[in-house]
Amino acid sequence: QVQLVESGGGLVQPGGSLRLSCAASGRLFSAYTMGWYRQAPGKQRELVASISNAYRTNYEDSVEGRFTISRDNTKNMVYLRMNNLMPEDTAVYYCNATKLGGPPFWGQGTQVTVSS
Repeated sequence: QVQLVESGGGLVQPGGSLRLSCAASGRLFSAYTMGWYRQAPGKQRELVASISNAYRTNYEDSVEGRFTISRDNTKNMVYLRMNNLMPEDTAVYYCNATKLGGPPFWGQGTQVTVSS
């Protein structure tokens, strides 16, 4: 069982930056692939970025070069640094933990609003 708690969302102007954090509790955090998903109103939840237990990263095309995912296994934390934010990045952002053969775990989400 993994509990995930996101923080760091808020209101930011276009071109601004935010860093989202996800605190994980539970055993064997380092074994999980961690991901950030987002869901905008009226749209399906989509994968934004992921980082494997081997630190391999993957990004959705629209955030490539603007967002950076990282993890700190000593602190059971995963981060999403978001630069050059655009209005279309507005969404609820969710932290996710997955491991081969096991169920996915989700946080409660944190709202990111990009608006002038």
